Amino acid sequence: MSKRDYYEVLGVERGASDAELKKAYRRLAMKHHPDRNPDDKVSEEKFKEANEAYEVLSDASKRSAYDQYGHAGVDPSMGGAGAGGAGFGGANFSDIFGDVFSDFFGGAAGGGGRGRGGAQRGSDLRYTLELDLEEAVRGTTVTIRVPTLVNCKPCDGTGAKKGSAPVTCTTCGGIGQVRMQQGFFSVQQTCPRCHGNGKMITDPCTSCHGQGRVEEHKTLSVKVPAGVDTGDRIRLSGEGEAGAMGGPAGDLYVVVNVREHAIFQRDGKHLYCEVPISFADAALGGELEVPTLDGRVKLKIPEGTQTGKLFRLRGKGVAPVRGGGAGDLMCRVAVETPVKLDRRQRELLEEFRQSLAGDSSHSPKANGWFEGVKRFFGDL
Repeated sequence: MSKRDYYEVLGVERGASDAELKKAYRRLAMKHHPDRNPDDKVSEEKFKEANEAYEVLSDASKRSAYDQYGHAGVDPSMGGAGAGGAGFGGANFSDIFGDVFSDFFGGAAGGGGRGRGGAQRGSDLRYTLELDLEEAVRGTTVTIRVPTLVNCKPCDGTGAKKGSAPVTCTTCGGIGQVRMQQGFFSVQQTCPRCHGNGKMITDPCTSCHGQGRVEEHKTLSVKVPAGVDTGDRIRLSGEGEAGAMGGPAGDLYVVVNVREHAIFQRDGKHLYCEVPISFADAALGGELEVPTLDGRVKLKIPEGTQTGKLFRLRGKGVAPVRGGGAGDLMCRVAVETPVKLDRRQRELLEEFRQSLAGDSSHSPKANGWFEGVKRFFGDL
């Protein structure tokens, strides 16, 4: 019996859009589905006919062949490209019903061999590199040892014993997917036997046990540029895991983590440090040696310096890794209170305290603070 025109089956014009095709097919599928029409041979045949028509017309290449050659262009029995759509599983239900049901079936519904496995890129790897502040600021070259997957040498990454080769999967026929009927819906899932590769290994390699890859430790030399900071990444192309089925290797990302320094704290390109000074130096002023990453420098302390005073040493910070001028070194003064005083020292300080009594000009901060306290309680 000759087949009806596919456009006539769906009830659409030849120039119908994909949306119109989908709408027409959905209407027919809902109307003639066997679950709604049990023991109705007419509806079953119409459902199959609509399935076949939609599978051909929803595929751009098949539709083009059908428009040019008719049924002969898509029917393998007539020398065409092959319809493969007769029956309940011919149509692509994920296309018909959109994303509504993909949540229930894990997005596995799909037509053809789109889920079929093959050469796959290897996974990227991450390695955390601990550096001292000096190494991060000046740059360095370090040697690291990274566990990774590499192609098995005895089988050249095929997973099959030398002299043998993978064969077509007998479960999916090499497609990499199997079709399952779940009540009203037909879905495709990755083949459980070949895991989507379309090939299975009957005689696995004894070295990698059919995986095609083995775990090894790589020793790599990493050049760290000057100025890196915590969180910066260095990419080593092709140093990740070897790809499956002959695919390209992934990349290795070396993530920098700068250890805390005993003296300096880093904030971007600037460095901060705390400089303790004596009570006498703070009051009388003087000159101190302060550390920098390039050595010691002289820092002039003016008389009357208070705790928390910030001194900036320009250009003594960090040169950013992406270019630009070096930052500054910020020295924060911390005035130390004398401890473990002997009798003479206590006498001198007592005399000094008495000399300051009644004169608030020597303590500007204290005077301002007490005035603020008085105003606060006065307002209450």
